Amino acid sequence: MAGGSVLGAAALAVGALCLTSGCSTVAYYAQAAAGHLELLQRSRPVDDWLADEATPAPLRERLQLSQRMRDFAVQTLALPDNGSYRRYADLQRSAVVWNVVAAPELSLTLKSWCFPVLGCVGYRGYFDRAAADALATQLAAEGWEVRVYGVPAYSTLGWTDWLGGDPLLNTFLQWPEGELARLIFHELAHQVAYASDDTTFNESFATAVERIGGARWLERHAAPAARAEYAALQSRREDFRALTLKARRELEAVYASALTDAAKRERKAEVLATMRADYAVLKASRWGGFAGYDEWFARANNAALGVQAAYFELVPAFERLFEGQGGDFAAFYAAVQRLAALPKDERHAKLGATPP
Repeated sequence: MAGGSVLGAAALAVGALCLTSGCSTVAYYAQAAAGHLELLQRSRPVDDWLADEATPAPLRERLQLSQRMRDFAVQTLALPDNGSYRRYADLQRSAVVWNVVAAPELSLTLKSWCFPVLGCVGYRGYFDRAAADALATQLAAEGWEVRVYGVPAYSTLGWTDWLGGDPLLNTFLQWPEGELARLIFHELAHQVAYASDDTTFNESFATAVERIGGARWLERHAAPAARAEYAALQSRREDFRALTLKARRELEAVYASALTDAAKRERKAEVLATMRADYAVLKASRWGGFAGYDEWFARANNAALGVQAAYFELVPAFERLFEGQGGDFAAFYAAVQRLAALPKDERHAKLGATPP
């Protein structure tokens, strides 16, 4: 997944509703609003960074590259032309937000949290890692399987453009060229269409846009070395998706079966053990020892596998929809916006998928 949360700073836009309606999550919105405001205070226009002689050459080059990608997003991908990714901030940490996800012991369905305006989402984001860990501890004590993961970027859905939009961050600016392009396109896609209460729809749409747009950027603007680097990353990513999809499907069958809970737990352990064994073989053979996914597999659980489904489950359907619109981005976005306005069941039916 290239991007991350659409909640984070979007709480800034709905916090006022919470404060005036006796909302029980005032503290949560307060941390989200404060976190985003701090981010904005740290950011400066990219043009200012480029004009500053003290800006290090490597940072200057990446900022210039990011602006070429930002222009490409508007001119070629028909993504919003606004203030997002025209500013830069160094947060001096590795993630901007930490997301908490949770799932039951015998289900891959993510726990959801519901908010005014945004609807329900399958994660809860925090600007402070300690706060995310505290919630994770609480949920684990309640019997949930939990995962906390760092998010390099998030989208405010275009609602904070009047404050400067979503800035570029040190958490992703130095990523390989193909990955940087994908992330920018992914987060901008969230500003195009958003369906309340449907994380899978929203993230799969943004992932489809990042894949299509990233491929076009690399084809038209990247050097051979950048394309080769991306190809290696993408090959491992596809292997990872295939391996985790196999495990998800096996677990879904187990959880939906008539087995006793004790038998389900036993089969679950076998499926996860097989997945980890297959990963070890993949890592030693096709990946030549690449260890970038070690932590994920070591801590894999229902929550981690549920997140994978949210980002990728509907991607093929969106890619078919794009082709069905003749590869025209404006027509594609209009079709997605029409789907987003439909009830969830009807939306997924038209995409040719079953809502999770």
